Amino acid sequence: MDALLTAADSALRTLFAQPHAANPCPTLAEHATQLTDTEKRKAAGLMRVNHVGEVCAQALYTAQALATPNKALRAHFTQACAEETDHLAWTAQRLKELDSRPSLLNPLWYAGAFGLGLLAGRMGDAISLGFVVETEKQVGAHLQSHLELLPEGDHASRAIVAQMHDDELRHAQDAQAAGAVELPQPVKELMRAAAKVMTTVAERI
Repeated sequence: MDALLTAADSALRTLFAQPHAANPCPTLAEHATQLTDTEKRKAAGLMRVNHVGEVCAQALYTAQALATPNKALRAHFTQACAEETDHLAWTAQRLKELDSRPSLLNPLWYAGAFGLGLLAGRMGDAISLGFVVETEKQVGAHLQSHLELLPEGDHASRAIVAQMHDDELRHAQDAQAAGAVELPQPVKELMRAAAKVMTTVAERI
């Protein structure tokens, strides 16, 4: 019952509360960000996608923590979820600075990611951790592409994305060290296809 209440609380906080970061938002103080309206719209679309990714990360880790009977692994997922809250807060803040909003479909993204996390967790701890490894690797590649797509002068967004990139790869390494198994290639490709749909829609809606 406690685990279910924790999962419900996490969902409500992610979707309806103002997230609070434990660490300060990354900045490049020596570089001022000045954007045209077109650049702001482009940056906002990309940061909305990144915010959706963090909504999904909250859902995935919460579901995996709920699914595992291993107390140590549950603590691992819970800690990773807390660390991802920084990213959620940073991207939400940046969207406001760009005079934009999060995706209107965040409840749908959260529900889908929670279901995937729960399914992965029910398949066993090694597979669940393998799902984390592959997810974080794909997110890392996606964030690297955003560093190339963001307007050159958007130093604020770039600082956030660069830090997120480093953190996501660290999470993948942590999951690997915790005993992850590699997922089959068809599963990896299916994950990439699903992520492509999400990012395409989320950038606009």
